[in-house]
Amino acid sequence: MSNPITRRRALRIMASSAAVPLLATTAYAAAHAQPTTHTVTIQNMAFNPANLTIKAGDTVVFRNEDRAPHDATADNGAFKTARLATGQSAQLTFPGAATYSYICSIHPRMTGSITVT
Repeated sequence: MSNPITRRRALRIMASSAAVPLLATTAYAAAHAQPTTHTVTIQNMAFNPANLTIKAGDTVVFRNEDRAPHDATADNGAFKTARLATGQSAQLTFPGAATYSYICSIHPRMTGSITVT
């Protein structure tokens, strides 16, 4: 003779079985997320945002909206954009996890960082 399933137990079983496809879908979406493009605006002698966190494979566009020319140069030499005049931009793709501190080599007091997760 088997134990009858109580209504509460039946609802728990149905709820937990409904969550499994949702968890699988969320995990699949995270594993297959499309790369994102982020913009760092250069204006008023500053990088904005100054500190940016992105995912591996994402791209960062540095856009100069200042009157002076600028670049973005990693402290460790990992990257250096061209000298950007007003209205110009440069883009870099970051393939793996790392943290990069950078400056404008023309105006070294301008600093920023990119953390790739």
